[in-house]
Amino acid sequence: MGCSQQAEKSAVVKDKQPNVVIFYVDDLGYGDVGSYGAEAVSTPNIDALAADGIRFTDAHSSAATCTPSRYSLLTGQFAFRNNAAILPGDAPLIIDHRKPTLPKMFKQAGYKTAVVGKWHLGLGDGYVNWNQAVKPGPLELGFDYSFLLPATGDRVPTVYLENHHVVGLDNNDPITVSYEQRIGERPVGTESPELLKQMADLQHSASIVNGISRIGWMAGGKSAEWVDEDFPFVFTNKAKQFIQTNKAAPFMLFFPFHDIHVPRVPNKMFQGKSTMGVRGDAIAQMDWITGKIIDELKAQGIYDNTLIIFSSDNGPVLDDGYDDLAVQKLGEHDPSGAFRGGKYSAYEAGTRVPMIVTYPNKISNQGDSDALISHIDFYRSLAELVGVNLENSEAIDSENVLPALLDASKPGREEMLEESFTLALRAGQWKYIAPFSGSTPDWLANKDIEHGLLTEPQLYDLSIDLSEQVNMAEHHPEIVQELQARIDAIVKKTSF
Repeated sequence: MGCSQQAEKSAVVKDKQPNVVIFYVDDLGYGDVGSYGAEAVSTPNIDALAADGIRFTDAHSSAATCTPSRYSLLTGQFAFRNNAAILPGDAPLIIDHRKPTLPKMFKQAGYKTAVVGKWHLGLGDGYVNWNQAVKPGPLELGFDYSFLLPATGDRVPTVYLENHHVVGLDNNDPITVSYEQRIGERPVGTESPELLKQMADLQHSASIVNGISRIGWMAGGKSAEWVDEDFPFVFTNKAKQFIQTNKAAPFMLFFPFHDIHVPRVPNKMFQGKSTMGVRGDAIAQMDWITGKIIDELKAQGIYDNTLIIFSSDNGPVLDDGYDDLAVQKLGEHDPSGAFRGGKYSAYEAGTRVPMIVTYPNKISNQGDSDALISHIDFYRSLAELVGVNLENSEAIDSENVLPALLDASKPGREEMLEESFTLALRAGQWKYIAPFSGSTPDWLANKDIEHGLLTEPQLYDLSIDLSEQVNMAEHHPEIVQELQARIDAIVKKTSF
């Protein structure tokens, strides 16, 4: 082949629509992977991604909890616009399937789309009959294929949902779920602690499945029960199958991990892989899954033309309902990476999370980036990537930060809203946390979590106080007023 022909072939490859894979880990903190400073657990696959792309040091989930951050990623809108909060396992779908979504946007560009992993965005339109087609759900939101934990690993029903149907269900043993009262014949954690792999708090002490007591009660569905230790292989294989089937056409794979959410029950293959007990071992398991999916991209010859985003849905939490010794075995490890707070918190570690982007065909400059990024920006940025023009009423809170995603030297946002149980705003050197006047769930009071929820405003100068120790609100009332006005304006926003 001549030089001109080779150059022409190379240009065609470069211009082909890229595949997109979004790895969305659950509860992974800024300091929980090796490339962000972790030493108590090895994460070679994630670290290899960082070496091959851009490692962001100021990237954020849009919210400090799981359902709101997922809602924002898939809609490009803040969760407070739909009162989206942490959902029970039988909640209806909280994203309006008649409106634009991230997967629908990809389908406009000719993509095949899939979601594989933990869902926790609700299903159906009210009461869910798990023995029939469960919809609306991911397919109605624009995914061509879905394989899910319907809610979370600590909630019933403890079954897989593939597209519209529970996997492996025996029609003679129908499933019933209740979050109001005990049903069925399964033992419960409060009465049969000898059956448990891990003791749990009262909230997590209802129906026991696979030695783990869950939130809520489930009757029937014995043949469809999952085995927690099988998660890494089941979900990895489903993702690989989707890649194999769609390797010839552009695809978008959203892979929201169950790891490292509770209950942390890593497969025996990963037990003892860290010095932190099961929480650290779950991180090692998550890294292995990431590596296997990346290996599949490489095996199919499409890694170089795949934009990969790796990040977490919120900051870290240690004790989140199960006595799995996460606190006792922490040692010198700092899940928050020296930032204050964690999951549920208005402080930085509530949303500041590891984020890595690779795309060998198009990244201009690799290395570290201090660009301010919110996951809510994926929607508009990826629309720019694949050439879709959005409506003014679509993804109204999302900004196009594609240049920063492809070049470590490019800037990101100028300001950024953070959601927790209150609202906070980053603007320049300042971090402002609005006063809190509401209430938090009763179960939150039992956890060792620093919320940052005060009835007085909080203002921190992150240029000299990254750990948010000195409240400057009294010294700069004019800045407090200005940033509160910006929050008020964002809340009132109705179009892009």
